[in-house]
Amino acid sequence: MLYSFINRKLTLKIDFNPKPQFMKKIVCFFLSLICVQLSAQTPDDYYLPQNLKYNSEIPTPKQFLGFQVGNQHVMPYEVVAYMKELDRLSDRITLIEYAKTFESRPLLLLTITSPKNHQNINQIKAEHQKLTNATEAQKLDTKKMPIVLWMGYSVHGNEPSGVNASLLAAYYLAAAEGPAIDSLLDEAVVLLDPCINPDGGNRFANWVNQNKSVVPNADPNTRELSETFPMGRTNHYWFDLNRDWLHQQMPESRGRLVQFYDWRPNILTDHHEMGSNSSFFFQPGVPKRTHPMTPQRNIDLTNKISKYHAQFLDKIGSAYYTQENFDDFYYGKGSTLPDVNGSVGILFEQGSSRGQLRETTNGLLSFAFTIRNQFTATLSTLQAAKEMRVEMLDYMRNFYKEPSPEATKTYVFGGSFDKAKTAEMVNVLRRNQIEVYQLNNTIEAEKQVFAAENSFAVPMAQPQYRLIKALFERRTKFEDSLFYDVSAFTLPLSMDVPFSERMDVRLGKKITENVVAKGTVYGKSSLSYVFEWDGYFAPRTAAELMKKGYALKVASEPFTAIVDGKERKFDYGTVVVTVQNPEQTSTDIVKMAERDGIDFYGVNTGLTPEGIDFGSDGFKKMKAPKILVITGPGTNNSDAGEIWHLLDTRMNIATTMAEIDVVNRADLSKYTHITMVGGSYTTLSETKIKQYLQGGGVVIAMTDATKWLADKGLANIKFKTADVSNEKRPFASASKDLGALETGGAIFEVKIDRTHPIFYGYKKDVLAVFKDNNLAMEDNPSAYQTPALFTNSPLMAGYVHPKNEKIFKNSASITTQTLGTGKMILMTENPNFRAYWYGTNKIFLNSLFFGSMVGVNRFSEED
Repeated sequence: MLYSFINRKLTLKIDFNPKPQFMKKIVCFFLSLICVQLSAQTPDDYYLPQNLKYNSEIPTPKQFLGFQVGNQHVMPYEVVAYMKELDRLSDRITLIEYAKTFESRPLLLLTITSPKNHQNINQIKAEHQKLTNATEAQKLDTKKMPIVLWMGYSVHGNEPSGVNASLLAAYYLAAAEGPAIDSLLDEAVVLLDPCINPDGGNRFANWVNQNKSVVPNADPNTRELSETFPMGRTNHYWFDLNRDWLHQQMPESRGRLVQFYDWRPNILTDHHEMGSNSSFFFQPGVPKRTHPMTPQRNIDLTNKISKYHAQFLDKIGSAYYTQENFDDFYYGKGSTLPDVNGSVGILFEQGSSRGQLRETTNGLLSFAFTIRNQFTATLSTLQAAKEMRVEMLDYMRNFYKEPSPEATKTYVFGGSFDKAKTAEMVNVLRRNQIEVYQLNNTIEAEKQVFAAENSFAVPMAQPQYRLIKALFERRTKFEDSLFYDVSAFTLPLSMDVPFSERMDVRLGKKITENVVAKGTVYGKSSLSYVFEWDGYFAPRTAAELMKKGYALKVASEPFTAIVDGKERKFDYGTVVVTVQNPEQTSTDIVKMAERDGIDFYGVNTGLTPEGIDFGSDGFKKMKAPKILVITGPGTNNSDAGEIWHLLDTRMNIATTMAEIDVVNRADLSKYTHITMVGGSYTTLSETKIKQYLQGGGVVIAMTDATKWLADKGLANIKFKTADVSNEKRPFASASKDLGALETGGAIFEVKIDRTHPIFYGYKKDVLAVFKDNNLAMEDNPSAYQTPALFTNSPLMAGYVHPKNEKIFKNSASITTQTLGTGKMILMTENPNFRAYWYGTNKIFLNSLFFGSMVGVNRFSEED
């Protein structure tokens, strides 16, 4: 079938009886006319409501860009140019740049409302913010306040119907005239985020535009519809920005959420795409998969708004569905974070054409049709916002009016040796408008000392108590066993920062600025300085010192040294820096202490009161790692991007990202480490990897890559499998039953060996790790090569099927093996998950800096 974007009927009158050959020509001619129609400019009235007049001084997207929306994929720079032109011409629009991407592309937010409202916009914003203050909110007359509506498009760059629809949305709001639009703009402030992911969007639009034909080709196998690695979904470092709203590790998210919290929109829409064979989805999602901290009233309002979407989509004859597939559990998504902030988040998912035209099980799907659905959902949201204005404003007021049922509780955290991780935890909380206080006095809880000088308190008696609960709880019971995303996101566990629930906490000074971890230099020396490896940025410090030419050694055993005339104990992994020029060394370490939050200690003798002396073989020479990460088709681009981002932006370590075909022909001996992220690796040369290992290289394998090494006989590991049941079940329950067996993302406890080089710098014997797969390695038969083992009761937070929990118990999380003189570090988990798992980043970084030390024999000088 052909969708309704063919507006003009094509008729062919035949008033004679043609020969079969001529009829074939007629049919071919008719089909060619259809193709011409598909490639022709789609008329404006296909998209725009025609019961309104439009300001002729405001250019349509077609007039400005030179092509009609839907006939070519708009590039991010074209979006920016058009939005700036609307800002210049329309007194309804003001535009700001709220952030820049890693590739220096601007991120824009348009504030669209009536000229009268623009004159008082700061007052309107201030009044709206009062809705979050239970005392001030009661003084407000919501009948006289405008609703605030946020509309965001295409957080995934290869879901382009959203960003292309944003052109129409901006034009409509800028140019439409008449009482209806005037009333809307008087009663609403629309915040329009036209292109949430410009770097990914540029990658995808460039691909399609370069590969599309004049005559549309709907074959899914055509190059236009077969985007290549790493695809445009993600940002520059291959991060899914739709999972970053809560932790805000990326600049795009961090800038956006400043605006979100500055405005506190009542409704937020998030325009996405899904598989091509699907129709159109809008929330509510699956009812039982809503986070318990989201009020029932939020779900009721979402249902009410959905009636508007149905009405508008019915008018244009589009198919749609609700309450399936998608959920509202993880607060890190764009359509879900609003739900814990007194807003209502709405997810739209449009079946994707990927290019200009695509064959689907429902017939031909055109790009123009997908855009029209997204724009129609924009119009339905505007109508809902206008008609539900007072109801939505009252909901936000009541959301923040309701006191916390746990108002006497306070979460205490800190007391850690790692200042940087604690600081980032404070900053994540503050970025989400959560009040954080310095601890007033030192307290002890759960065998942990929380010293006042390095610990913090988060009281539940504050407006954001629902989000606080979600970030600190260890939930393991759920109504449903299926999750669209992770089922656990306990912040202190991901940060590996000690925390406790307390009822008797005295608050100190409120933290009003982001916390920056700074280190101190204790004592001076012309011989050596030492620093412990427990700081998050210790690897960055070590890498820079080695780059400057300093000789570094790492302690494989604890020792005691004299610092400023006093004995001080140092743990496994402590690094000794040999002084070159005393004055220059002092300058260098002061700079790095302040930048990296690392404490340095001047030591003037190599003779230690206890433990190994500085000349002992127990101090191992450190070498700067030279790293190759295998990427490309067959590998997990998110996992690879997380490594790239970690090393490039946090550790200042150069990293070679090479695709499998390059690895197969490269000289691998130049690299100290090869990292294999999750993937299939079907075309990777096992001979090359074997030779690399036999030559002394270190291979770090994560998740699925461990199975590849095992299958090729390079690693001697076996995997556990869950018991298979033959119990007969209804066919209709198959999807749910099988889905429940997936470990979509939960937090587990492992017991670690702190004497092992992989765990240098850790201070506790147990650690929380994130797991989103069902891999379970059997324990290594060696007594020394399993530095991380799941405990007997490993689940800490999230959902896991009992069958999977059974195989995870006491299985190996990390094991190490040797092949020739090479080393393999095998992990069933990804320690760098989404950049916010600071607590396990060190596992990966230790594998780089100390991976050559994981054998069980005594090391020679060359090691």
